[in-house]
Amino acid sequence: MTQEKIYETKPWLRHYEKDVSESIEYEEICLPAILEKTAEKNSNKQALVFQGYRLNYRELLTMVNRFATCLTDFGVKKGDSVAILLPNLIPCVAAYYAILKIGGIAVMNNPLYSDRELEHQFNDSGSKVLITLDLLAERMVALREKTGIEQIVYTTIGDYLPFPKNLLFPFVGKKKNLTCDVKQADNLYKWKDVISKYSPQPPVVDYGFDDVAMYQYTGGTTGVSKGVMLTHGNLSRQVQQISAWFPGFQGNDETMLGALPFFHVFGLSVSMNFAIYMGWNNILVPKPQPEPLLEVIRKFKPTFAPLVPTMYIGMLNNPDIEKTDMTSIKGCFSGSAPLPVEVIKKFEEKTGAVIVEGFGMTESTPVTHINPFNGQRKIGSIGLPVLSTDCRIVSLEDGETDLPVGEAGELLVKGPQVMKGYLNRPDDTSDTLTDGWLHTGDIAFMDEDGYFFIVDRKKDMIISGGFNVYPRDIEEVFYKHPKVQEACVVGIPHEERGEAAKVFIVLQDNENATKEELMEYCRENLAKYKWPTEIEFREELPKTNVGKILRKDLRAEELGKRK
Repeated sequence: MTQEKIYETKPWLRHYEKDVSESIEYEEICLPAILEKTAEKNSNKQALVFQGYRLNYRELLTMVNRFATCLTDFGVKKGDSVAILLPNLIPCVAAYYAILKIGGIAVMNNPLYSDRELEHQFNDSGSKVLITLDLLAERMVALREKTGIEQIVYTTIGDYLPFPKNLLFPFVGKKKNLTCDVKQADNLYKWKDVISKYSPQPPVVDYGFDDVAMYQYTGGTTGVSKGVMLTHGNLSRQVQQISAWFPGFQGNDETMLGALPFFHVFGLSVSMNFAIYMGWNNILVPKPQPEPLLEVIRKFKPTFAPLVPTMYIGMLNNPDIEKTDMTSIKGCFSGSAPLPVEVIKKFEEKTGAVIVEGFGMTESTPVTHINPFNGQRKIGSIGLPVLSTDCRIVSLEDGETDLPVGEAGELLVKGPQVMKGYLNRPDDTSDTLTDGWLHTGDIAFMDEDGYFFIVDRKKDMIISGGFNVYPRDIEEVFYKHPKVQEACVVGIPHEERGEAAKVFIVLQDNENATKEELMEYCRENLAKYKWPTEIEFREELPKTNVGKILRKDLRAEELGKRK
């Protein structure tokens, strides 16, 4: 057997934990039917908790059915797109399942996006209806004229609050800018009005695994935001894959920390859809900042916490952690960006939990790799390909030739969670999908045990003096420095080397450091060709709403200075 054939032998299977198999027999059941099945088994069990307001599975299903009837009355038919522009609120979950139930296509949108970005996504997706927040309603009514959206339904944070918060919210909420009065407009409706008006008997619509269920737009962190077409099969098989990967969490008594934004595919699959598949309680956190996260952990004792690195870092550096018992958390899943080794150690010491790092993309629903939960975790590795998932490392030069163990190239992935393609972008689709293989655009290598390690994005690699310099290598060194809270490395033009590294640093609270001090630290811990030529201190770094540092924004800013 040649080294290049190593991927066909799937060495990663040897390191699956005992009760995880190479594949499973997937149940051909779409998400709305999964909710129905869960509600039938656990009708009185809590499904969603928001600020202490509790909704059981029977009530959630009724809400979904009522809104599905409403959308049908609005004229939404199978294959029509409906946009959701909401944080993690109860109506966000209900609207999503209602859209899918009648064969519609859900379009999840980031509430922090500008009108320009939203206009692109509404029009590109052909959205006909929008569900949003009262704080955004009048903006969206104005924007509607530039889109194909006809009806707008808006909810408010105060729609589902327990007593006496529900009575106080209209007054307190306005003072804190958490709610506002909305001017009447044509085809503008209140969420609670339509939920009370319509019957929980929507029409039965026939759709299957091959039908598109949603357009999930890429974050735009590496270019123009594209609509990823995810099918009902992608979504269903993904939650079945995740469930099979965590055999120690098979009961329905767990509590999910619903902090990852549901408008992002990581939160959508690993928190929202997975919790419903498992019949778990999901504690919704619309603004996943350190204080509300720690408050929710104190009050509701979640047991499973999928988060991104900035959330772990933020909690560890917040003084409220000293009064928070974190020991209810048994398992954590980290993705979206690399989790520094020191953060893993500190968080596990605080909680006694196990953090497994994983990897995924919008184009893969998103999870393709996870470290074993009860098995060998390799720090710095994205883990093993999850069941039913094949992987290869190929040459950066031709994108086809398999590379030997330990050699870095582009990571390719194939599996039932891989997208159908990009909406309205056949050229991009053919560039990204080759015979079912998804070209991730990430540079990685596989070790002899079948564990994969991301080196960097192809576009992020710095070629300095002929050497390949990967930003993550430098960032990992900085994250080990006791005074550094966050670090991001970008390539900048250099007269002699062609490119060089510049590091942006956010220091820990109440810490001071000099550039000279950190440069000396680099000299002690990095090969000379990796030494940065510039260090800049910042109060904060630009991020997406899910906490991924926007390297491209920092790079664009630097290039703009040098024109």
